[in-house]
Amino acid sequence: MSTTTTAAGTTIADFAFRIKDAYGDRVAAQYQTSPGEWTDITYDALVDTGIEIGRGLLDLGVQTGDKVSLLAETRPVWSMAHLGLTASGAVNVSVYPTNSPEECAWVVGNSQSVGIICENAEQVAKIQKVRDELPDLQWIVVIDGEADGAIPLAQLRERGAQHDVSTLRERAESVTVDDAYMIMYTSGTTGPPKGVVLSHGNYRFMLDTAPQLANIAPDDVLYLFLPLAHAFALLFHLMVFDVGAKLIYWGGDATKLVPELAQTKPTHLPAVPRIFEKIYAAVVGAQDEATQAKMIGAAQLGLKVRRMQEAGEEVPADLLEKFNQADEQLFTKVRGIFGGNLQRGISGGAPAGKEMLEFFYGAGIPITEGFGMTETSTGAAMNPPDAIRFGSVGKALPGQEAKIAEDGELLVRGPNIFQEYYRNEKATRETKDAEGWLHTGDLATIDEDGYIYIVGRKKDIIITAGGKNIAPANFENDLKQSRWVSQVVMHGDRRPFPIALVTLDPETIGAWAAENGKLADVAALAEDDDVRALIQKDIDEVNEKYARVEQVKKFAILTRDLSQETGELTPTMKVKRNVVNEQFADVIEALYA
Repeated sequence: MSTTTTAAGTTIADFAFRIKDAYGDRVAAQYQTSPGEWTDITYDALVDTGIEIGRGLLDLGVQTGDKVSLLAETRPVWSMAHLGLTASGAVNVSVYPTNSPEECAWVVGNSQSVGIICENAEQVAKIQKVRDELPDLQWIVVIDGEADGAIPLAQLRERGAQHDVSTLRERAESVTVDDAYMIMYTSGTTGPPKGVVLSHGNYRFMLDTAPQLANIAPDDVLYLFLPLAHAFALLFHLMVFDVGAKLIYWGGDATKLVPELAQTKPTHLPAVPRIFEKIYAAVVGAQDEATQAKMIGAAQLGLKVRRMQEAGEEVPADLLEKFNQADEQLFTKVRGIFGGNLQRGISGGAPAGKEMLEFFYGAGIPITEGFGMTETSTGAAMNPPDAIRFGSVGKALPGQEAKIAEDGELLVRGPNIFQEYYRNEKATRETKDAEGWLHTGDLATIDEDGYIYIVGRKKDIIITAGGKNIAPANFENDLKQSRWVSQVVMHGDRRPFPIALVTLDPETIGAWAAENGKLADVAALAEDDDVRALIQKDIDEVNEKYARVEQVKKFAILTRDLSQETGELTPTMKVKRNVVNEQFADVIEALYA
């Protein structure tokens, strides 16, 4: 159990004042001002700006319980605005910066937001385009520069000077644990997003269980690139500030993640599996078969030795010598890709491949899988870093319960479970029962030691024409470890056999094309026989892991990747299967013809 001191408190409303009082001139964060150049910001500076924003909101007439939307990228000013509006007693409504105007209209309108803070003129333009659909919206604030119909942030801060800091502090201290803190909208994979109402008590409980989630200490450094509109990113953002550690805000370019890890040398990296999969594919998948086998063998050796060391067992001298050689020749290089100081990766949002997790663990980078939903205030279970069971999502966090329903669905209960879906009583009743159990929608098993194993989403389970139940995520995650593959969607419900739709990774397939004298055009390469042979080889290898009825018999390479812009992906990279099935119905039918 960690003994790290936190900013404490019972709500998040007075969080700004608490972290300022506790950590003052400590460095709170770093952000990139130009490529490779990073600037520090202290807790004093971060909070002081947040407090000015909060006082400005008071001048705009914001009352306790008012909904205020925030539409910005993961950067310091998001944190500042969030601290200020939370201190004002307002309920923060998260809007993804990648949302379309129509998606913004749903979130801002359904939440009845009285105002919205937008990052720049481009984001303001989205809101102005749908302004007629937002009768409750009274004002817009723009963070960077100016925009028609919006109050510049600098002006808002000036207006806040009319209100004493003590007035804002009193407002913050009047908020209770039962008051709403956030409304975060679900991914919308099966219909309109639902507004998940989370209380101050929900999130303070999660901060109190933080040692089991990530065990962040004051000297630690966490690199964050996930959108702060998402529960996963928000919680880790709060955990860093709660203990006085340092947060690294990414530079904004997804292709620069690895260089930025090398520059900032984080100790903690929360990420979706796709990030770890891409690094794994670059490290292992880029090698020839003999080298791949050697690397995987070395990682298995590392896994064995580290397991023995965890258990307090003596490692035989010959085994230890081989381990030290592997560490010098391979493991240090793998750790160097993450900056050299990474103590822990935290993977969430989707299942991660077991082989990949074992490889990184063997190399000295434990990536712990957990389970959670927006409805659980981010987390419900986590693998202990010193007792990981690969393939599981760990044990229920302290203070939480988990059980399996008669139909195999995972149910969880605890102080972190959401209050309701905003203005949607029917969906609330369907998801949270009278005894407080959250029906997660995931099929799972729990072993004798309490480790939870996710089988798959109930709604995603494929039942073939022969009556075989298949969880598509297993095959999809295995194939996504191919260096050539970006996305995989298995199909086969009420069909004679499973098929797969595959998209190409533009970076790796582009490099392959250049080496082989081909045009680096994804659409053209999708039709190329040599590329098809590459994918077929990887599918054959993955198929060997499964029974014949579960194996993919046919596949198609799509001429473009799935994306949020074309509607197939959510902002957190989850696949909208129904949309994919509709968009590529002709491709699917051709495979079964």
